[in-house]
Amino acid sequence: MTEDQDHAQDDIREKLLDAALLHVPFDGWSEVTFRAACQDADVPEVLAHAVCPRGGVDLALAYHARGDSRMLERLQAEDLSGMRFRDKVAAAVRFRLEAVDDKEAVRRGTTLLTLPQYAGDGVKAIWGTCDLIWEALGDGSDDLNWYTKRASLAGVYSATVLYWLGDDSLDHQATWDFLDRRIDNVMDFEKLKAGLQKNPLLKPFLVGPNWLAEQIKPPKGRDDLPGSLKPRR
Repeated sequence: MTEDQDHAQDDIREKLLDAALLHVPFDGWSEVTFRAACQDADVPEVLAHAVCPRGGVDLALAYHARGDSRMLERLQAEDLSGMRFRDKVAAAVRFRLEAVDDKEAVRRGTTLLTLPQYAGDGVKAIWGTCDLIWEALGDGSDDLNWYTKRASLAGVYSATVLYWLGDDSLDHQATWDFLDRRIDNVMDFEKLKAGLQKNPLLKPFLVGPNWLAEQIKPPKGRDDLPGSLKPRR
């Protein structure tokens, strides 16, 4: 597929997504919504299904990807240089949630992507978000830590999204407090790991596990593995 064809498909997907968002609060990311979006956007259903073969499911994932793009744009625009690293991670998660312009669309997407037949897509979407955050913050890990960092952040992000969906506090302050607590929990665990590594009594027992951890490498250009929404160079 040529670059022009890619752009053409992206344009069609964006038109369908914008049209679908008017119907999602009523019909979810369903086939009913997809057909209505085709009609509103004046896109033939045959062409729409060529771009989004699974209809509403692919539009829900496109909406998630749009949020990721907005988050990255804000991360690049904001000056985070004076912040502690844990605060940079918290800011990135907050930027991702603040990129959402329709909480009901996220609620409907969460419901859809937790169904057994789409759970894999949901996991991949969350993992991809966390991968983008770590890359944007300059993560250079090249061993098991590449996976553990993303897995830990995926847990924090998922829990925070669920809390945020039910949060009606002013400016979602309760969500940001919840996020800070979850990140503190992760940081405490990382401190514990570092302390174990420095313990001279445990060093002989950690030689094997540490060697094995160094042999595990992140995926490079494998579209079927977590974290590989784009080829790694």
